[in-house]
Amino acid sequence: MKLLLKSATILDKTSANNNQKLDILIENGIIKKIGKDISTKADKVIFQENLHVSRGWFDSSVSFGEPGFEERETIANGLDTAAKSGFTNIALNPNTFPIIDNNGAITSVKSKAAHHPVKMYPTGALTIKSEGVDLAELYDMKQGGAIAFGDYKRAVKNPNLLKIALQYAQNFNGLVQSFPQEDRIAGKGMVNEEQNSTSLGLKGIPNLAEELQITRDLYLLEYAGGKLHIPTISTKKSVSLIKEAKKKGLDVSCSVAIHNLIFTDALLQDFDTNTKVLPPLRTKEDIKALIKGLKDGTIDMITSDHTPIDTEHKKVEFDNALYGSIGLESAFGALSTIFSTEEVAEMLSKGKQRFGLEDIEIKEGNPADLSLFIPNKNYEFTEAHIFSTSKNSIFKGHQLKGKAFGIITKAGDFGL
Repeated sequence: MKLLLKSATILDKTSANNNQKLDILIENGIIKKIGKDISTKADKVIFQENLHVSRGWFDSSVSFGEPGFEERETIANGLDTAAKSGFTNIALNPNTFPIIDNNGAITSVKSKAAHHPVKMYPTGALTIKSEGVDLAELYDMKQGGAIAFGDYKRAVKNPNLLKIALQYAQNFNGLVQSFPQEDRIAGKGMVNEEQNSTSLGLKGIPNLAEELQITRDLYLLEYAGGKLHIPTISTKKSVSLIKEAKKKGLDVSCSVAIHNLIFTDALLQDFDTNTKVLPPLRTKEDIKALIKGLKDGTIDMITSDHTPIDTEHKKVEFDNALYGSIGLESAFGALSTIFSTEEVAEMLSKGKQRFGLEDIEIKEGNPADLSLFIPNKNYEFTEAHIFSTSKNSIFKGHQLKGKAFGIITKAGDFGL
C-alpha cells in the first residue's frame, strides 16, 4: 500500500529535513521518499493544513482495565484512543484483574494488541499480585515481552525486596520501577498537604512522603546497582534528588505526569473527583522545578498517566473516589499550552530507549513510526474530545492548544 503525506512539516532534530515542509511517500510501512512535490499514484493521499509530523510518541504509563475491568477500558478501544491521540507506542500498566504478574498474562495481553498500528508493551508487576511480599517471575515475564517491572501506584515497602529486585534484574538487563511514596508518611492523605488541604478539610500527603521514598530507593540503587525508573515525580526536592543521583553516575530515570505540570492544588476547590490523582497536584513552585527538570534532562520523559475509572468509582464523595485521570486525548494539547510545538514533539517522543524500544528516525529507508498533529489551534477540551470508554478527565473544561491527527506505523495507519 502506498500512502502519501503532502506538505507536512517534519520535526525531528536528528533529521536533515528537520523543520522543513515536505512530502513523505510511504510504501508498505517503509519511508520510500522524502522531498518536495512528490508526484506518484498512491492508495491514500493525506493533505491537511498546517500538518506536522514527528517521530512516534511514546507513553510509559498507560492503564486500560482489560482483563478484569473492561467496563473502564478494553485493550482494543484503548489502542484506538492512543492512535487517535498520536501515540505509536505505549507501556501498559499491570493494574488489571488478575494482576499481570506472570509470563502467561504478558503473552495474553500482547496477543490482543498484535495487529494494531499502536505497539503495546506490557509492564509486569514487580511482586506477585502486586502485594509487595514476594518477587514475581521477572525473568519469565521478560522472556514473554515485558519491558519493565513495577507495582502500579504501590510503593515497595520492603527495602530488602527492592534491593534483591535490582540485583536480580541485572542478570537480564531488566528495568525496575518503584513508585515514589512512603505510605507510612502519606497515611490516609489524599491531596497535597498545604494550605489548600487545610482550608478544604482534606487529609494531606506531604512532599516528604515522596522525597523520603526516593532518597531510600536511590541509596538502594547505589548499593545494589541495576537500573531504576521512578515514575511520576511531583515535587521540587524530588527533581534535585534525582539530579544529584545522576551526577553520581547512578542508572536512574524518572517521569512526570502531564497534569502535574499544568495544575496546582488550587484546582481542588470544587471537590471535582477528576482532580484526585496520585501523586497529588502540588504547588506553583513544584511545577516550576518540574518544567526546569524536563528542560535540563533531569526528568527523562513525560507521561499522560492515562487511568480510566468508571463512573461508579469516580462520581462519588471525594474521600471515596479512586485516584486517576485519563490523559491520552489531552496530552498534546495540554503540553502545547506551556511548551513550543518543537519541544512538545521531542518530549512526547522521548523514553523509548530507556525501555529498550527502537527510536526510529524520519529517514528514507526506515520503517514508518510517525505521529501526525496540527498545532496552534485553541479550543476548550470537552467530553466530545474523549475517545476512552471512561470520561474521567482532569482537563475537561480547560483550554488546550493543538490536536493530534493520527499515526502511521509499519503495521498501518490510524485516525487519518
